[in-house]
Amino acid sequence: MKLISATLSFLTKMLVSLRNLLHINRRIPARVSHPFLLFQNPHLLSFSPPSNNSIIFCPFVLFTSFCFVIKFPFGTKSNCNTNIFLDDFSRESLCRIIRQDQWNDPKIVSLFGSSLAPIWVSKILVGLKQEPHLALKFFKLAKTQKGFSPTSESYSRLVHILFYGRMYFDATAVLKEFVLSRRGVVFPGCDFFDVLWSTRNVCPYGFGVFDALFSVLVDLGLLEEASRCFTKMKRFRVLPKVRSCNAFLHRICKSGRRDQSRRFLEEMVGAGIAPSVYTYNIVIDCMCKEGDLETARMLFRQMKEIGLTPDVVTYNSLLDGYGKVGFLDEVLFYFEEMKNVGCEPDVITYNALINCFCKFQMMPRAFEFFREMRNKGLKPNVVTYSTFIDAFCKEGMMQQGIKFLVDMRRLGLLPNEYTYTSLIDANCKAGNLTEALKLANEMLQANIALNIVTYTTIIDGLCEAGRTKEAEEVFRAMLKAGLTPNVQTYTALTHGYMKVKKMEHALNLLKEMKEKSIKPDLLLHGTIIWGLCNDDKIEETKFVTDEMKASGLSLNPVIYTTIMDSYFKAGKTIEALNLLEEMWDLGIEVTVVTFCVLVDGLCKNGLVLEAINYFNRMPDFNLQPNVAVYTVLIDGLCKNNFIEAAKSMYDEMLSKNLVLDTTAYTALIDGNLKHGNFKEALNLRDRMIEMGMELDLSAYTSLVSGFCRCGQLEKAREFLDEMISKRILPDEILCIGVLRKYYELGHVTEAIELQNEMAKMGLITSPVHLAVPSVQT
Repeated sequence: MKLISATLSFLTKMLVSLRNLLHINRRIPARVSHPFLLFQNPHLLSFSPPSNNSIIFCPFVLFTSFCFVIKFPFGTKSNCNTNIFLDDFSRESLCRIIRQDQWNDPKIVSLFGSSLAPIWVSKILVGLKQEPHLALKFFKLAKTQKGFSPTSESYSRLVHILFYGRMYFDATAVLKEFVLSRRGVVFPGCDFFDVLWSTRNVCPYGFGVFDALFSVLVDLGLLEEASRCFTKMKRFRVLPKVRSCNAFLHRICKSGRRDQSRRFLEEMVGAGIAPSVYTYNIVIDCMCKEGDLETARMLFRQMKEIGLTPDVVTYNSLLDGYGKVGFLDEVLFYFEEMKNVGCEPDVITYNALINCFCKFQMMPRAFEFFREMRNKGLKPNVVTYSTFIDAFCKEGMMQQGIKFLVDMRRLGLLPNEYTYTSLIDANCKAGNLTEALKLANEMLQANIALNIVTYTTIIDGLCEAGRTKEAEEVFRAMLKAGLTPNVQTYTALTHGYMKVKKMEHALNLLKEMKEKSIKPDLLLHGTIIWGLCNDDKIEETKFVTDEMKASGLSLNPVIYTTIMDSYFKAGKTIEALNLLEEMWDLGIEVTVVTFCVLVDGLCKNGLVLEAINYFNRMPDFNLQPNVAVYTVLIDGLCKNNFIEAAKSMYDEMLSKNLVLDTTAYTALIDGNLKHGNFKEALNLRDRMIEMGMELDLSAYTSLVSGFCRCGQLEKAREFLDEMISKRILPDEILCIGVLRKYYELGHVTEAIELQNEMAKMGLITSPVHLAVPSVQT
């Protein structure tokens, strides 16, 4: 009978508990001052139909609470303990226990021994709402109990209580814990806002608690959850503060969600939240960084229309955005406007101006801004000097770059990784690898860690010089430093292997990239194709192009032009011209470089008339031939005995104010000499000198061999001596050709003297009778 009675008692209490659970969130504060009385007579709780205040509105609370109820097995002992708890517990005794840390009190032990502990804890928190410090202390104790975990309802009730008690810091900490502990297990159709909303009547609520939730979600980077929270806050008219909205905007802009940032700003305005200057600054800066200058301009106008005054940050964003794409007129317009409205430019303003004018090769104007900022009492910082150093390096003005480095150090400004990387890159490109490595060591001694860009720059420089072993050592050092190589790093190393014909090493790198899930980009594929073409493995390029297409990469004009050039060099003109047709069919841009390769390839394969035809078709593609295209055509015409046509091209270049380079002049000199036009050849040589050009090995070789071929040995010897005096040494083939001509024309004595001189200078390394067989005759 005792067992039956205990069972019936348990079932009754279970039904009452479930009934209470279904209405756990009804508005009790206004009706019950001491919720502990409810424990003594559970029947005081009544059912109510589902509403926005009911647990039915928030299935998550029902779900988690029920899970805690069924988590522990119900037993007779547990029920007996619960009876003691219900009969003897009062608010006063609980407050005393909490204040005196009497956690071993039988009533507390009985409470947490009960299977209904999650529900009782939640109700106890409500009873302690006038003592928020005690509520927090009790909640922290509850979490330490073995086998116990707070429900979502407990968390949300405590947050309301703490906010009501102005314990904002603690409330925010509890919110963060709540979000982190419950994320990913939210009941379908419910989220954190729903839980807080369903328990809002625990205390006279304000909107601050919902703003705090929104801020917490933003701080934790849970942007999708924050976005949903904002939508519900709009619906229930508990709007977040502008500060919280700004934080959200900053986060989504930083993650590159340009369109979402613009929509959110519109939603803010639509909901009646007045954006600040800072709000607009965040979005305008995002638009400028993403290159959406039209939207940035529209937002700039909009903020002025609603009565907000743009500040220096606003203008700096616009200057930087327009400057990066080269819209320098707009840059100057906004700079003048900001001064006219009394907005004083700062160092960042002048840095943006200096950067854009340096970037677009307008160094004199950049220096004007540099002087202006100093005249205004603004001190240039490391960014200012680094910008100038980078510009000097890119222009090949290393000495000026070094001078600025010395100046900034003299002013107490320490170069950063950007400064060093610019100098290292410039030295690598100039072939000064010793100086580049010295700068890298200097960085390390100054405790400035080399970044991935610096390492890649050094690797690229070493590979360009064919020093792949050292490049591998730098690569290993980078890995040891904890840096992960990127596509650019692998491309630099691949290019180095290709250059020294280490195809297997290059392909192993490609395999390594795939294993690390680093997707090769267009440049890397292009580098591999270039290497295969250089290694006369043109057919293998098809496998690379097929792989590119399979991975969604389209061949660009550079890759097509590279393969086309390789076909021409292999004498496969049909295949080369088929590639051109394919480019047209696919709508791929045919560039000036493509036509240059096309004209050069056709000329070298003897198809000069076809080359002229394609040259004449360039305007059909809105292209005008440049010096390089004219040069290869003139060279081809001269080599194929179309000297008059070459002269016509020369005259056409002059009429277009195109300045011929050394290669074009050399081709014309060689062509005229082959046709016996000695005077014209010498006139061209004089013109080169007048233009300030230095004759190179090819030019002197053409002059010496040309006059020698025509029997004018005195003139040939004159140019031979001139080139040697300038330390431009002729190759052995040219020397032997000159000596042969001397012997052929019977000038044996002069030939022997010249031959001995050449031998002494090391210009002829073969035995004399083998090098110049004519000596035997």
